[in-house]
Amino acid sequence: MTSTPDTVPLPSGERIPPLGQGTWHIGDDPRRRADEIAALRHGLDLGMTLVDTAEMYGSGASEELVGEAIADRRDEVFLVSKVLPGHADRSGTIAACEDSLRRLGTDRLDLYLLHWRGRIPLEETLEAFAELTDSGKIRHWGVSNFDVSDMTDLVSTPGGDGVALDQVLYNLTRRGVEYDLMPWCHRRDIPLMAYSPIEQGRLPRSRALGEVARAHGATPAQVALAWVLRQGVAAIPKAGRVDHVEENHAALDLELTPEDLDALDRAFPPPTGPVPLEVL
Repeated sequence: MTSTPDTVPLPSGERIPPLGQGTWHIGDDPRRRADEIAALRHGLDLGMTLVDTAEMYGSGASEELVGEAIADRRDEVFLVSKVLPGHADRSGTIAACEDSLRRLGTDRLDLYLLHWRGRIPLEETLEAFAELTDSGKIRHWGVSNFDVSDMTDLVSTPGGDGVALDQVLYNLTRRGVEYDLMPWCHRRDIPLMAYSPIEQGRLPRSRALGEVARAHGATPAQVALAWVLRQGVAAIPKAGRVDHVEENHAALDLELTPEDLDALDRAFPPPTGPVPLEVL
């Protein structure tokens, strides 16, 4: 049997939960607000204390909702947000972080990510990350949607070897990172975090996926999520309802057999060569 690691280690030695909560599109519809807050808080109750958001999500609405959900539980949460590349010069990064902190109702982020690489030199963003770290406004910094060439440029930039994590699109249908990015990061003890680990609920119907799910009395989404988690990455599926949070959480206890993994590999083959980094 293969099961999910209990934690995912950061380069600093700090460990984060393998299963967290994503918030892309959460906060978009005021009619769903109460359900979404209840879902986030229930996730905290279940130990899903890694919460990921971004200034881009709903132009700050997601951060505001997260801030309301965690208002009296901030110390339980490993809180992640992101700066847009268009804001990522030195002064812009600092201003964007301070705006995120205000919307989230907190004085610090546990992890602050550059959402994707833009035209602003990495040196400027890293200078801002260093200043934010020194002031206690962020505890760790990382990147999102960085491929091997981007990571190589990053770690060769002064201060770039302090990167804590790379958040990328990764699921059964998006396995390209396994060919080069994942091994590159593993050799340097830089963890990956998977966004859209069940392809935003759009995983294609697959006989193999359905058979594995039936064998375990699970849903196909739970199998797909359990598969991502066993790779040693952190995963941040979105759930806007309490029952959906519980479905995601149950994937932690789903142990896939070698036969399950072989069947999933046949249905969703791993890459045999370089694949450009996919994004959503």
